[in-house]
Amino acid sequence: MAMDIGEIERLIKAGIPDANVTIEDLRGDGDHYAAYVVSPAFEGMPRIKQHQLVYAALEGKMGTDLHALALQTSVPEN
Repeated sequence: MAMDIGEIERLIKAGIPDANVTIEDLRGDGDHYAAYVVSPAFEGMPRIKQHQLVYAALEGKMGTDLHALALQTSVPEN
């Protein structure tokens, strides 16, 4: 079952409350998304840890309800 953009954004923001989240449906099929997540919580973390934080926020839905997610993370620019 596919997830909609609003649900993906809600889960990420619930797990990373200070995050600025932008979701894009890459194919218009509700199965292939890109997520751009910017958060001060990522400060000092290696990229893999940043991604793990986002995946944890998705509550196990990655690979089940959420088929494909191209993920980009960063800290806010000062």
